[in-house]
Amino acid sequence: MREDVILGAGLLAAAANIIMQLGRPGVGYGVVESRVDDGNVYRRPFKRGRTTLTYLAVAMLGTDEERAAYRRAVNAQHAQVVSTASSPVPYNAFDPELQLWVAACLYKGFEDVHTAYLCPLPADELDEVYRAAAPLGTTLQVPEDMWPADRAAFEQYWRRGLDQVHIDDTVREYLRGIATASFLPRPLHLLTRRFNLFVTTGFLPPEFREQMRLRWTARQQRRFDGMNRVLGRIIRASPQVVRAFPYNVCLWDLRRRLRAGKPLV
Repeated sequence: MREDVILGAGLLAAAANIIMQLGRPGVGYGVVESRVDDGNVYRRPFKRGRTTLTYLAVAMLGTDEERAAYRRAVNAQHAQVVSTASSPVPYNAFDPELQLWVAACLYKGFEDVHTAYLCPLPADELDEVYRAAAPLGTTLQVPEDMWPADRAAFEQYWRRGLDQVHIDDTVREYLRGIATASFLPRPLHLLTRRFNLFVTTGFLPPEFREQMRLRWTARQQRRFDGMNRVLGRIIRASPQVVRAFPYNVCLWDLRRRLRAGKPLV
């Protein structure tokens, strides 16, 4: 069931998902103030992208041993992400509550992408996919009993979580750069910024658009829906190996690195 929601085309929603994650102040400032240069998307955008995609791939498609190995590698980075006396909010990358919020956003992103490109999942399949997605959180520090028991419980958690979303000017400026792809080399940034902002805004739930002060019209929604219908037809006609790209390549690379004893992050 995890394979069913792994769609490479969903990377178009990546910036929207980052905004959702960082909408929780503890996560937002943990990223904005992070002293881990290797994880800074503005300094190492391609390495940061590989690390995130590999985490998603190993959490959803990897073995228990592979998840344990990646957990150790990520923990070494997360150990450096902790608030200081001057931080506007307290945070710690090992905080299971913050990690649960990030994992919940990741799961919500997979579900939203499947709905946009293919179709809403039937209730019984949705519950099965949801339960199978628990490693998005439990691969790191989220205990299994913290992952909401079923999709209905998750919906309640999600609604409560939205009440804790607050994006201030500092985090909004950082995220605006994500939405407009300003972390990319200048030629790519200029080429993609308008499109990236369009798809990012389209994938954002209304609560996050409001926090980001992003305008969205009915006409834009029609264009967005039309784009997704076209992509959906392409995805349905594609073999699984194409649908799963680049997640499958990231998992292959992780396994190659494990065999060679190379750093995973």
